[in-house]
Amino acid sequence: MVRVTDLHYGVGERRIFSGLDIEVPKGSITAFMGPSGTGKTTLLRLITGQVEPVSGSIEVFGEPVVGMRKAGIFALRRRMGMLFQNGALLTDLSVFENVAFPLREHTDLPEPLVRQLVLTKLHAVGLRGAASLMPGELSGGMARRVALARAIVMDPELLIYDEPFVGLDPISMGVIVRLIRQMNEALGITSIVVSHDVDELSLIAHRSYNPEGVSQYNTVPGLLGVILTMTMVMMPALALTREVERGTMENLLAMPVRPAEVMLGKLLPYTGMGAVQVLI
Repeated sequence: MVRVTDLHYGVGERRIFSGLDIEVPKGSITAFMGPSGTGKTTLLRLITGQVEPVSGSIEVFGEPVVGMRKAGIFALRRRMGMLFQNGALLTDLSVFENVAFPLREHTDLPEPLVRQLVLTKLHAVGLRGAASLMPGELSGGMARRVALARAIVMDPELLIYDEPFVGLDPISMGVIVRLIRQMNEALGITSIVVSHDVDELSLIAHRSYNPEGVSQYNTVPGLLGVILTMTMVMMPALALTREVERGTMENLLAMPVRPAEVMLGKLLPYTGMGAVQVLI
């Protein structure tokens, strides 16, 4: 899907990439990880044709990006979706109009179909009921999910996430992690995620790169990733449902086990949390 070979790039006398090699397989979730200033976002700009390297090759969808004419670059970008840092919603437009914006700009679809597509994508991220809200009325997590709905409204083949976890609380972060995995599986797309949040990316990424050190390692997003993601999403939410029950350990262990506890009891041993009992 994306192949970067012997890439060299710098700004002035500062060398950012020297001989970088990266491959993003079709249908995978590939992470570019590392601290700020290591060239993660710059790599996205190179892949999307916003800047050109000093030397090396970049192929996207089997087509060479380096030296491509503007018309070709624009056609290539229409096959991509982008979730920008902090969402980048248009503040003067409603949630509905933000998601509809790419459709209105790039297609001539009739209004009933535009409405159906927008509401379908909002439903996919759990915000169908927020269509009439303005960006200023959204929380940080909601704004990021609206931006994700906008990114997928054109049914892209490649979905790029630039720092999707920045500024989010643990619950919102867990929701975004789950959505990234679900979008990748349900839509059959290829995903590139740029972030310095190693713990979150390790739950879902099939392979990861550190552009600064040009390293690659595979992660385990299968059953273990699903278990860890569910635990990360559920634990904070469950803690808010009611006060934790009190008593001696003998009394607590003798209490009836509720259905949610049964499920968490099956999941927790896989997370390394040992014999932790969650009371809800």
